[in-house]
Amino acid sequence: MNEHKAAFVFSEAFLSYKFRDDHPFNQKRVVLTSELLKASGALDDEQVIAPRMATDEEINLIHKSSYIEAVQKASVGMLSEEQGMQYGIGTQDTPIFEHMHEASAQLVGGTLTAVDAVMEGDYTHAVNIGGGLHHGFKGKASGFCIYNDAAIAIKYIREHYNLKVLYVDTDAHHGDGVQWAFYDDPNVCTFSIHETGRYLFPGTGNVNERGHNDGFGYSFNLPIDAFTEDDSFLEVYSKSLEEVTEYFRPDIIISQNGADAHAYDPLTHLCCSMKIFEEIPKLVHRLAHKFCNGKWVALGGGGYDIWRVVPRAWAQLWNVANLDGKTLQGPLPEEWLEKWQSKSPVKLPTHWQDLSRVYKEIPRKKEITEKNQLTLGKSLEIIRNEQKYIL
Repeated sequence: MNEHKAAFVFSEAFLSYKFRDDHPFNQKRVVLTSELLKASGALDDEQVIAPRMATDEEINLIHKSSYIEAVQKASVGMLSEEQGMQYGIGTQDTPIFEHMHEASAQLVGGTLTAVDAVMEGDYTHAVNIGGGLHHGFKGKASGFCIYNDAAIAIKYIREHYNLKVLYVDTDAHHGDGVQWAFYDDPNVCTFSIHETGRYLFPGTGNVNERGHNDGFGYSFNLPIDAFTEDDSFLEVYSKSLEEVTEYFRPDIIISQNGADAHAYDPLTHLCCSMKIFEEIPKLVHRLAHKFCNGKWVALGGGGYDIWRVVPRAWAQLWNVANLDGKTLQGPLPEEWLEKWQSKSPVKLPTHWQDLSRVYKEIPRKKEITEKNQLTLGKSLEIIRNEQKYIL
């Protein structure tokens, strides 16, 4: 019996964070995950905590008031296209949708609910797969992210509980918004392993991004090359995170668990399998118990193969938190497969693990070079403008 209680923050209200039907960011994945866990007998109703709505004051811990006001205006159709572009709203990545402020504040509130469950409740771990929107800047939306719930939660912990926070980001995209928010803060250590920005948005996350002023030495980036596989990913991740955690000695760990490093993901170029999504949370779980008395808040993040990858990856994240570091093995529940196969555009996997090699051959270098040429200009523009949103 696990003596360390875990909370699962969830509401179908998370589905209201929806840009458009054909947008790659699709919160149906949180429902798929929740139902997979319940069908597996791994999630009980009493473990589910409803998220609260974050207040404007809480969002203002990270985001500028002028930006929050712009999002609120966009929510009711009162922000012009020209004004929206100044704030990264109304772009192809982050189009305007009705009630976007409320939907975004709900995700932030979910992460703050997870924090309070660990800090004030009787929970050791808390999981909010609706969160992890790590690209949002202080005054601008970016990369599908309107409000940066992870950064807000870290600032909330610093101000309300005065704890040292280790932020661990394993999304295939660099956790830029969180890094820049705490780039000069020695009490927040950011660790991001991601596909190199040479090929992928946001184009940052180089090893020489180490922090600034008092925060120098508390920002760690591990950019890995396109087509990296399981063993290489886990070797880099495990050895580095062990040393960083020993060095920093945090009071609490916040992890962003993007599920887009899988070979099936349509937006990235890494070639990992389900194996990494079992091992990533196991290490964070062990380190949280070693250094933080178990205090661990786990968030979702990227993940754009919402049928084959994300539900299994995030379900295993919960399993590690709930089953004292263990994951589930064997077949997926027939009940879940039967319900969702008729709705899925692809053949659903039948087991928790990938039973066969998830790619037949490493793609040609030319293919990624061609994609790089298309995205390089956008990445350089982001890098040039980043300093505007750090302070």
